[in-house]
Amino acid sequence: FTEVALVDSLVLCFAAYAARAWTVTNSTDHSLETAGSFKETASAVDSGSISKTRRKRYISENDMIAILDYHNKVRGRVFPPAANMEYMVWDETLAKSAESWASMCIWDHGPQYLLRFLGQNLSVRTGRYRSILQLVKPWYDEVKDYAFPYPQDCNPRCPLKCYGPMCTHYTQMVWATSNRVGCAINTCHNMNVWGSVWRRATYLVCNYSPKGNWIGEAPYKVGVPCSACPPSYGGSCSNNMCFPGVTSNYLYWFK
Repeated sequence: FTEVALVDSLVLCFAAYAARAWTVTNSTDHSLETAGSFKETASAVDSGSISKTRRKRYISENDMIAILDYHNKVRGRVFPPAANMEYMVWDETLAKSAESWASMCIWDHGPQYLLRFLGQNLSVRTGRYRSILQLVKPWYDEVKDYAFPYPQDCNPRCPLKCYGPMCTHYTQMVWATSNRVGCAINTCHNMNVWGSVWRRATYLVCNYSPKGNWIGEAPYKVGVPCSACPPSYGGSCSNNMCFPGVTSNYLYWFK
């Protein structure tokens, strides 16, 4: 197979209204905040608190750790530095919703009923790959087209401008308050990717909460790292990120 990597940069040409801002429904504009089926008490894990579970998962332990560690590495090294960047943890509920969508093998965002509540990044690849990060890194690579604090040319708007470089995968990765992520990977056969049928495709879905990419807002506050952390973190800071001091709700996702 020819090695090809694509990142979904399709922009849906409409906007959804939220109570405090407008948000465009594109690759990372959907998140989960207060949906009844996704509660704040949902358990999460960091990469140092993982054991194995018996249920078959759509992602391996190694891939999960790699994705989570890469997000936190990127989040801790943003420039200009962030005053309120929160450490990201793994969330089982988000991972399960990603599993459900990845199993559909549809190269588009979904499901629609959840897109009001959660952020979502997609990536697909055909051919051999050595690391799951080959599907994740293109999201970060959008940083070269991003001008802090707001996307400009990298944020195409329909109907006047429906094509061009994207930044919203990157900004979802580094949105300060998006502190939970859950991903799934699936091998899809005969998957339709923008009109081409891929006989064998590796499909990655990552869901985020709370939502990021609020239009008119910067992804984080600029300042001395950890100088504007939410009080719930109790002043704990690690690698330039607000670090959760309480681990009693961590879920041991793998047994």
